[in-house]
This record gives sequence, structure tokens and C-alpha cells, in this order.
Amino acid sequence: MHPTLPLLYSFRRCPYAMRARMALLQAGVVFDVQEVVLRDKPAALLALSPKGTVPVLHLPDGTVVDESWQIMGWAFAQHDPQRWWARAQAPERLALLAAHDGAFKHHLDRYKYPERYRAEPGPLDTAATRDHHRAQAAALLQRLEAHLQAAAFLGGDTPCATDVAVFPFVRQFAAVEPAWFDQQPWPALQAWRAHWQASALWAACMARPGLP
Repeated sequence: MHPTLPLLYSFRRCPYAMRARMALLQAGVVFDVQEVVLRDKPAALLALSPKGTVPVLHLPDGTVVDESWQIMGWAFAQHDPQRWWARAQAPERLALLAAHDGAFKHHLDRYKYPERYRAEPGPLDTAATRDHHRAQAAALLQRLEAHLQAAAFLGGDTPCATDVAVFPFVRQFAAVEPAWFDQQPWPALQAWRAHWQASALWAACMARPGLP
């Protein structure tokens, strides 16, 4: 049975789901959300996407889109007068996205959850593991700082899809040790993060399903 509206299977605190929700909202797509309990994934989600990760977008015509960047692309294909998607396809912006979805996410996970990766080669001490991966992720954030010193957004003077794709992961990194993050010499990055955290788009993205 197909949904009447696009149905997004989501988890409120998942950065991949956050970027998908932000794109759908920015594009003005009317959609339903089903919040997923990750330890008890619904059978309907697993039937659509056996890998069982969120976000998954189920369209009224039966199409299933189960990668966050592809969901963003579908959303902006519906409505994108400011060309957020087209401007995100510039090679330097695609390279930024690849770095943050790849190396940055790798180090972020091991910084935030070092106990999950004890079997991997590297420092045996949890604190040393955290420090190592924090440093590696910070080096990538320094590159982001350099981009943002040249322009207010990753899209230039105005945002593009890359901004909302990367922001949830930077936010997650900052939340691990907020005092440490706030002390880093990244004024442009700090201003960019503050902009998105204060934005109406972010507030709408994080509104709890079913609540006004």
C-alpha cells in the first residue's frame, strides 16, 4: 500500500535524517514523518529498505529513496528557486561533502563512541582514542573554517544543499565537548553553526512529530 503523501521514516537525532528533513522543509514538500525506534524497527521500513537505516522516503507512486543525499536531491527537484541543489554540485562542494560523509564521520563516530571501536588498531586507552579522533576531525573542520572565512556559507553568499548536509554532523561533533569546541579558533565556523542552530529551518526540522 502506497502512502497518500511522501512518508519519511526518520529518527529525530540522526544527522542523516536531519539533513533529509531540512531539505524537504526548505523545498516546501508536504510530507508525513514516521519516527522510528531504532531498537524496534517497523516491519514496513524493513520491507522497503532491508538495510534498516534511516532516513527512508516512501513516495506515493511506490518509489523508495533510502539515502539521505538522494532524498535531498528529490526534494529540491520538486522546488528549488534559490538553486540550493544545483549550486551544491560544484566540484569543491561535492568534495567537501565527501570529506565530511567519509573521513569526518569516521573520526566523529570514534570520538563520540570510543568504547565501540576498542577492537580497531590504534591507541588502547579510551581517552587517547578520543583525543586522536578529535584531532583528526578537527583538522577537517579547519578546512571548513577556511571555506567559511571566504564566504558566509558553503554555498557562497547564500546557502546551498551542502550547508544543510554538513551542519548536522558539525553540530553532533560540537555537542561531544561543547566547552572545548567553543574555545577553538574557528570564528567563521562558529558563526555558521550559530546561524543554522538559530534558524527557523532548524527549529522546524527538530519539532517533535505530533506536537504543535
